[in-house]
Parts: sequence; structure tokens; C-alpha cells
Amino acid sequence: MKKQQGAVAVKKKKITPQTLWRQRYLLLMSLPFVVWVIIFKYIPLWGWTMAFQEVKPATFSLPIWERTFAGFKNFTKAFHDRLFTQVMINTLGTSILDIVVGTVSAIGFAVLLNELKFQRTKKLSQTISYLPHFVSWVIIASIAKNIFNDGGVIDTLFNTRFHLMSTNSPLIWVVIVVINCWKEVGWNAIIYLSAMAGIDTGLYEAAEMDGASRFQRIWHITLPGIRPTIVVMTIMSIGSILGVGMERQMLLSNPLVQDHTMVLSWFSYTRGIGSSDYGLGTAIGVFQSVIGITLLLIANKIAGKIGEDKLI
Repeated sequence: MKKQQGAVAVKKKKITPQTLWRQRYLLLMSLPFVVWVIIFKYIPLWGWTMAFQEVKPATFSLPIWERTFAGFKNFTKAFHDRLFTQVMINTLGTSILDIVVGTVSAIGFAVLLNELKFQRTKKLSQTISYLPHFVSWVIIASIAKNIFNDGGVIDTLFNTRFHLMSTNSPLIWVVIVVINCWKEVGWNAIIYLSAMAGIDTGLYEAAEMDGASRFQRIWHITLPGIRPTIVVMTIMSIGSILGVGMERQMLLSNPLVQDHTMVLSWFSYTRGIGSSDYGLGTAIGVFQSVIGITLLLIANKIAGKIGEDKLI
């Protein structure tokens, strides 16, 4: 390993039969999880073959070798769809806003909780903040529509019409991202709080003795201390940039704003199951997965180039 500034080079240990034997109990404990991953994550990849075949309800039950081979026809059909460009814009726009707003808000909220001196207040605030994570999107969407829709709570209180959820413009992205941020900020802050708990308290004491203000301690100790965690979480977020779930998009959408809320997963569902063209739906899913893996590897490589911890 290369030496980093202020760090001591650590020699990698080689995996030997003796090492495996010493850790045999740990390996046996992990075996059920490895089997679970293989069964539910890797074996289903066999279904990707449908992306290169013509698969309709009438031919779905046929063996793979009896279906009509379509090559890259399904991919071409997806890319030339009239909605594909807009769907990609919606997916990327919503995802980028999600990453930026979600990461900044989670870090900011974690810092605020970390600075609370009263432990009871800190625990109560943290518990209240992550409870929305466990609430169904069906309930969240119903509440949001009652607040933001025409004639909702905001319109009633301010005697005006904001049209936040009925305007056919990218403004709906902001509404969806803000609602998602409110729902997930407490949950996402947990991992940053855990990282902050690992920072040496002696650093804060020394900085306070040197006259550093609270903001200076946060800027020069807390944030650099959780930087590896921020990098890893950002890399993971970039890898799933095309994986915006369709559940919240569908529930917070309506016919007036659907052109700006349909994302790739929703598009795959509509064209695949909705149109009974399983090969086309699978092709869109394969494209989504391949691009996600590619972006993950690129982000991971960039992190290593600038001297940060890599995910893999």
C-alpha cells in the first residue's frame, strides 16, 4: 500500500490455508448469507437473457432456446422510444438533487445532533427524526398531496395557489426531493453519527484549549474525521443514480406532471409489464444496471486517484 500523509504503511496479509482454518467458524457463520446472495441476487441474472429475446405473454412459458432471438432489438426500441430522453432527464435530475440535498442535509443534521450536550434531548430528536423512514410512501404521498395540491393546506393558509404538484415543469423534482429528504434525513444521519462517535475526543479538547470556536472545531475536526464515510456513501449513491424508485414517483405524481416524474424504473415497468413486452422491460433494466455499475467503478476510481478511501 502507498503511504499516505500522516499514516503508516500497512502490509497486506496473504490469505493462506492456515488463515482460512483459523477463521473457519467465521466462514461457516457467513455461509448462509453467501448462499442467500447467490440464490436471490446472482441466479436471477439468468433472466437477463430475455433482454435479447422476443418475450411476450404467449411465449413466456417457453424454454429459453425456443424463444425468438432478437439481438439488440429491444435496446434499440427502448432508446428510440419517444419518452426515453425525457425519462433519462427526469431520472438524472431527480437523482442528482437527491444526492446533493440528501447528503448535505444528513451531514448537517448529524453535526447538529452531535453538538447537542443533553443526551436525552439528542436521543429524543434522533428517534423522532428517523421514524418517517418506516412510514409507507402511500401515507407520505397522501399527506403531501393534502398539503401541496391545489386547495390544500398551503393554499388555504396563504390564500393563494402555488401549484407545486400540478405544474408541468421540473419544479416537481424539487417537491419530490424535499419530501424524500424529510422522510430519510434522520435515517441517513445515523451512519454519519456513528462515524463522528469514532473521532478522538482529545482532538476537540486540544482545539478548545487553543481557543477554537465550535464552528472551527466542526470544520477542522468533525468534517475531516467523517470524510472517508462521506466519500464511500457518495460513491454508493452515484452507483444507484439511475435506480430512483418508481414508488414515490408514481404516488406523488398525477397526469399533469407525469412527463416530469416518470423515471427509468417506472418506464421499464410501463413498457415491460404494462405493455406485455417482457423483453423490452428487461432490456431497460439491464441498461440501468450496467450504467449503474459503470458509474460506481468510475466514482470509485476517481476517489482513489484523489487519495480518498475507495469502496472496492
